[in-house]
Amino acid sequence: MKKIFPILALFLGLSAEISAQQKEHLSGFTTLSLTYKFNPNWYVYAETQARSIADFSEVDYYEIKGGAGYNFNKSHQAFVGLGRYASYTDNKLAKQEFRVWIQYVYSKFISRVKLEQRVRAEKRFFNNPGADFNINTERYRYRMNVIIPLNKEKIEAKTFFTSTYNEIFFAGDDKPTFSRNRLFGGLGYQATNSFGVILGYLWQRDFGLTKNTNTHFIFCGLNFTLAHKEHKSTSTIVTPDAD
Repeated sequence: MKKIFPILALFLGLSAEISAQQKEHLSGFTTLSLTYKFNPNWYVYAETQARSIADFSEVDYYEIKGGAGYNFNKSHQAFVGLGRYASYTDNKLAKQEFRVWIQYVYSKFISRVKLEQRVRAEKRFFNNPGADFNINTERYRYRMNVIIPLNKEKIEAKTFFTSTYNEIFFAGDDKPTFSRNRLFGGLGYQATNSFGVILGYLWQRDFGLTKNTNTHFIFCGLNFTLAHKEHKSTSTIVTPDAD
C-alpha cells in the first residue's frame, strides 16, 4: 500500500491549482454502460451519458458511443470506438460532434491494487447546426487510473472499491497543445458480477489561449456486464469517460 501514496500525491499535484477569479458551481454527470463479452477475448461496449453543465438542474449535454475491444491477456487490451456528442443551449442543439478513436490499455497489479494506464488517439468531426461551421481535428489522451478493492482481495460480487485517476489531453494542430486536465475520485460498489455503481467527484480544467476554465462534476455511473452463457461473466469497472 505504501507504493500507492506517491502515485496519488502525483495525481493531486498535477491538478491542485483552481482559479479563484471565475464563478464556479457544481455540475451533474451520469452514465449508463453495458459490456457484453461473447468470448474470452472479444467484447462489445456501449454507453450513454447525460450532463448538466451550465445548470445542475437542466441537462444540456448528451453522448452515445460504443465499440469493440480485444483482451490480449490480463495486462493488455485494445479498443476501437465511435460516438456522437451533442451540446444544447436553451433546449436547442448548439454543437454536435462525431468521433472515432483507438486506444490501448496496460494494467498492472501491485498486491490487490490495479494500476491502469490508457492511451487514446481521437479523430473529431464538429458541426454547428446554426452556422456553416464544419471542422475536424485530432486529440490525444493519457490516463492513469488506480483501482483498489476495499473489503476483498479482488473486485467481485459484493465488493466496495475506490477509483482515482488523472487524465491529460493534448490537441493535434490546435492551441494550446496541453488542452485539458481531469482529476476524478470515487467510491464504487460491485453488487454482482453483472452490475456495479460508482459515485464520485470529477474536476476538469480546460486550458485556453487567454484564460482557463474549471468545471466541477458530481458523478454517478451504472454499469452492466453480460457474457455469453458459455463464458463466465467478470466484473467491469467503468469510470467517467467524457469529451
